[in-house]
Amino acid sequence: MKKFSLVLPNSIQRHLKELATKEGISINQLIASAVAEMVSAIATEEYLQARAERADASALQAILAKVPRREPMPGDEF
Repeated sequence: MKKFSLVLPNSIQRHLKELATKEGISINQLIASAVAEMVSAIATEEYLQARAERADASALQAILAKVPRREPMPGDEF
Protein backbone atom coordinates (compact mmCIF):
# COMPACT_ATOMS: atom_id res chain seq x y z
CA MET A 1 0.00 0.00 0.00
CA LYS A 2 1.25 3.49 -0.80
CA LYS A 3 0.90 6.68 1.16
CA PHE A 4 -0.79 9.61 -0.50
CA SER A 5 -0.62 13.18 0.73
CA LEU A 6 -3.93 15.00 0.49
CA VAL A 7 -4.63 18.65 1.23
CA LEU A 8 -8.24 19.47 2.10
CA PRO A 9 -9.98 22.60 3.35
CA ASN A 10 -10.47 22.69 7.12
CA SER A 11 -14.24 22.46 6.78
CA ILE A 12 -14.02 19.21 4.82
CA GLN A 13 -11.51 17.78 7.28
CA ARG A 14 -13.91 18.63 10.10
CA HIS A 15 -16.78 16.88 8.33
CA LEU A 16 -14.60 13.85 7.60
CA LYS A 17 -13.63 13.57 11.25
CA GLU A 18 -17.26 13.82 12.34
CA LEU A 19 -18.40 11.20 9.82
CA ALA A 20 -15.56 8.83 10.63
CA THR A 21 -16.29 9.10 14.34
CA LYS A 22 -20.00 8.54 13.72
CA GLU A 23 -19.24 5.46 11.58
CA GLY A 24 -16.64 4.17 14.02
CA ILE A 25 -13.85 4.09 11.45
CA SER A 26 -10.69 6.05 10.79
CA ILE A 27 -10.60 9.05 8.49
CA ASN A 28 -8.25 7.04 6.28
CA GLN A 29 -10.80 4.24 5.99
CA LEU A 30 -13.56 6.73 5.21
CA ILE A 31 -11.54 8.39 2.44
CA ALA A 32 -10.42 5.03 1.02
CA SER A 33 -14.03 3.83 0.94
CA ALA A 34 -15.24 7.03 -0.71
CA VAL A 35 -12.52 6.85 -3.37
CA ALA A 36 -13.23 3.14 -4.00
CA GLU A 37 -16.93 3.94 -4.40
CA MET A 38 -16.17 6.70 -6.92
CA VAL A 39 -13.77 4.50 -8.89
CA SER A 40 -16.41 1.76 -8.99
CA ALA A 41 -19.10 4.20 -10.15
CA ILE A 42 -16.90 5.52 -12.96
CA ALA A 43 -15.88 2.01 -14.04
CA THR A 44 -19.54 0.93 -14.05
CA GLU A 45 -20.54 3.94 -16.13
CA GLU A 46 -17.77 3.19 -18.64
CA TYR A 47 -18.81 -0.47 -18.80
CA LEU A 48 -22.47 0.39 -19.37
CA GLN A 49 -21.55 2.99 -22.00
CA ALA A 50 -19.46 0.41 -23.87
CA ARG A 51 -22.35 -2.08 -23.71
CA ALA A 52 -24.79 0.57 -24.95
CA GLU A 53 -22.55 1.34 -27.91
CA ARG A 54 -22.62 -2.35 -28.91
CA ALA A 55 -26.40 -2.54 -28.60
CA ASP A 56 -28.49 -3.48 -31.62
CA ALA A 57 -31.61 -1.30 -31.66
CA SER A 58 -33.37 -3.53 -34.18
CA ALA A 59 -32.79 -6.60 -31.97
CA LEU A 60 -34.29 -4.70 -29.02
CA GLN A 61 -37.33 -3.76 -31.10
CA ALA A 62 -37.76 -7.41 -32.13
CA ILE A 63 -37.72 -8.49 -28.48
CA LEU A 64 -40.15 -5.76 -27.44
CA ALA A 65 -42.48 -6.72 -30.29
CA LYS A 66 -42.95 -10.12 -28.63
CA VAL A 67 -44.33 -8.55 -25.44
CA PRO A 68 -48.09 -9.07 -25.34
CA ARG A 69 -50.26 -5.96 -25.45
CA ARG A 70 -52.57 -5.91 -22.43
CA GLU A 71 -53.81 -3.61 -19.72
CA PRO A 72 -51.59 -3.27 -16.64
CA MET A 73 -52.44 -5.43 -13.64
CA PRO A 74 -54.02 -3.56 -10.73
CA GLY A 75 -51.29 -1.68 -8.89
CA ASP A 76 -48.98 -1.57 -11.94
CA GLU A 77 -50.62 1.41 -13.61
CA PHE A 78 -47.79 3.81 -12.87
